[in-house]
Amino acid sequence: MPSVRVISPSEHHDFLTSRASASFLQTPGWAAVKSEWRPESLGWFEGEEQVGAALVLHRKLPRLNKSLAYLPEGPVIDWTTDRLGDWLEPMVTHLKQQGAFAVRIGPPVVTARWDAQQVKAGIADDAVTRLTQLPPTEQDPAGARVVSQLTSLGWRRQDAGGGFSAGQPRYNFQIPLVSTGSTTGDGSTTGERSPRTEDDVLKGMNQQWRRNIKKATKAGVEVEQTDPRGGLKLFHDLYVHTAERDGFTPRPLSYFRAMFEALAEPRADAVTDLRLYLARHEGDLVAATIWIRVGEHSWYSYGASSTEKRDVRGSNAIQWRMITDALTEGAAIYDLRGITETLDADDPHVGLIQFKVGTGGEAVEYAGEWDLPINRALYKAFQIYLSRR
Repeated sequence: MPSVRVISPSEHHDFLTSRASASFLQTPGWAAVKSEWRPESLGWFEGEEQVGAALVLHRKLPRLNKSLAYLPEGPVIDWTTDRLGDWLEPMVTHLKQQGAFAVRIGPPVVTARWDAQQVKAGIADDAVTRLTQLPPTEQDPAGARVVSQLTSLGWRRQDAGGGFSAGQPRYNFQIPLVSTGSTTGDGSTTGERSPRTEDDVLKGMNQQWRRNIKKATKAGVEVEQTDPRGGLKLFHDLYVHTAERDGFTPRPLSYFRAMFEALAEPRADAVTDLRLYLARHEGDLVAATIWIRVGEHSWYSYGASSTEKRDVRGSNAIQWRMITDALTEGAAIYDLRGITETLDADDPHVGLIQFKVGTGGEAVEYAGEWDLPINRALYKAFQIYLSRR
């Protein structure tokens, strides 16, 4: 059984550099972004060899010396094992000693995939209202084993309720940037792989996406990767405009400044690559995005677009630039992040899914987030609090 102990952020960083990839939410830099949580880096060891790592975020309950221990999209361990308890039990023991009343994890393990054509057909079918009503293109046996083991070990899967919740999304939309092979639960890859070309990725998109990319080019939309010191305020102004238009609560500018300070690492062996992109038309800012890469996985993290000049298709142009940069950097996945499970044409979330489906990628279901109650009374009170919030 691997042992678990506290490690330094430097040890945590060095371990992640040896991995094909990991979630940016499991990097030591993410702790600085989530400053309202108390961070802790843990390492798994077999003898002297480090074989796993985790960023744990502790959220203390008011007036009590107890906390929720949260590992977003983690830990980074061997999720292919048939002895998952041997990895999780020493972690839980340590966190209990730290005062955790419950532990929440997010196994970075895929359970099912649906290709773009299936999702598109599901949206068009009035009888289909949820993604899981469609037979998956692929079901991952490793993911099924993780779900089975967690259930038998007493962990409880959290239900997002069909929409976006406070945790990390269970359903994402991704564009594979390699032609074959797959990423396993421990971050390694299997099978013969070859990078896709820009032409291949473009051909995989639907006609509307290809037309919009060409239209943006013809209209003279220019996309640049820019220095966040000068561009972040421009991004945030457009992001606030987008929030007002689309009806969501925007994060403050200080949050994004913290992201770039923590994750845009200047060192040569940096774990994270964080970039800001701006798209302009005739000098007017029409779209802005934030892009992240950790090893072979790249993410579209945040985006904003202008209500004016939507006909020049700046959003398509800036996405295409991020996709081609991900290809250039050797990424195996371009991740457009969360979608909801709904395929109901009347649901307000379905427009986001349709936008992402046009890229020709695939809907991906992860194992989801799982809780292990340690103090059941406090955990029950916590669940009641969340349900009323």
